[in-house]
Amino acid sequence: MTYDIAAVRALYPALTDGYAYLDGAAGTQVPYAVIDAMADAYRHGIGNVGGAFAAARRSEGIVAECRRAVADLVGGDPAGVILGPNMTTLTYRLACTLAAGWGPGDEVVLSRLDHDANVRPWVQAAGRAGATVRWADVDTATGELPAAQYDDLIGERTRLVAVTAASNVLGTRPDVAAITARAHAAGALAYVDGVHATPHTPVDVAALGADFYATSAYKWSGPHVGTVVADPALLEGLRPDKLASSSDEVPERFEYGTAAFADLAGVVAAVDHLASLDPGASGGRRERLLASMAAVEAYEAGLFGRLHGGLERMEHVTTYGRAARRTATAYFTVAGRTPEEVARHLAERGVNVWNGHNYAWELTKVLGIRDSGSAVRAGLVHYNDASDVDRLLEGVAELAT
Repeated sequence: MTYDIAAVRALYPALTDGYAYLDGAAGTQVPYAVIDAMADAYRHGIGNVGGAFAAARRSEGIVAECRRAVADLVGGDPAGVILGPNMTTLTYRLACTLAAGWGPGDEVVLSRLDHDANVRPWVQAAGRAGATVRWADVDTATGELPAAQYDDLIGERTRLVAVTAASNVLGTRPDVAAITARAHAAGALAYVDGVHATPHTPVDVAALGADFYATSAYKWSGPHVGTVVADPALLEGLRPDKLASSSDEVPERFEYGTAAFADLAGVVAAVDHLASLDPGASGGRRERLLASMAAVEAYEAGLFGRLHGGLERMEHVTTYGRAARRTATAYFTVAGRTPEEVARHLAERGVNVWNGHNYAWELTKVLGIRDSGSAVRAGLVHYNDASDVDRLLEGVAELAT
């Protein structure tokens, strides 16, 4: 298909303000459909679930449809979709739950490529349980996370392997399926952080071998809602701390307090929006999502070539990460300028980028840049266009010394 970027951009009211939104790796703008869905939820009346009245039933319908939509997005089971405020909160919740069964001599395997939300909860839970943390290292020259190293890291005492499906700063997409296969061969569980990967590529949790797959709707044009998708049968065997009076059903037992029902309606609209990005796609929502996200992946790859190639040609710019498979995410520094100075310079020219470690706490340390402000991140998503990229490149070119 020919990706109609003008038609896609027209769906986003925020994009009319004249800025180049290259900050998508930290959170995306939302289309009219999401805004309208959230407003409609409030407009028609919603109540807490479990009531005998119509507003309560509307909320129950929103929750059920949200689980179905997220399941379609990643290829999961709606009965295993846990909803919450964000990925970090849910990961802490599951880390505490899983670690209740760990003890001295048990091991968890983490990656220095990961966002800290898929590192610190496990480090802290392991520390409380007396378990050992083992680390998978990054090839700093390429940004790759070699899967072969897991042969030496995973053993009979490994209880969990946590790994990202894509680095939120380098864009690296490691061979998750190879890593999770090693985990499963040892009887360990695999927790996959899909927050950065999901907006950029088709996702199939079964193909990835993810026992738990985390993603956040605000990274793919939805509101601030997090979700973890797992096999319902696996969740049945887990007993999280919860209120005595709250539901003990799966997945509700993992969900604390009253949900933001209007936000969940926005999540459904965001998934439907993603499914519509390939107008020629047919079939059910899952099939249309796979086609649309494949189209997104191809479009972003072409645009990223323009961005990364432009940065690489500038002698005063250093880029980080050269993985064979990556998302459209650039991480770079400019000679003689701090990352904050670069971000401010670009902001003055109407270009939104992030600077700093962006919670890639372990990674920026091993790259040797954390103590000097780390780097600048420009993240492309499906609504960015060539003019966004060119404005960034022009702004960076102005900083040549």
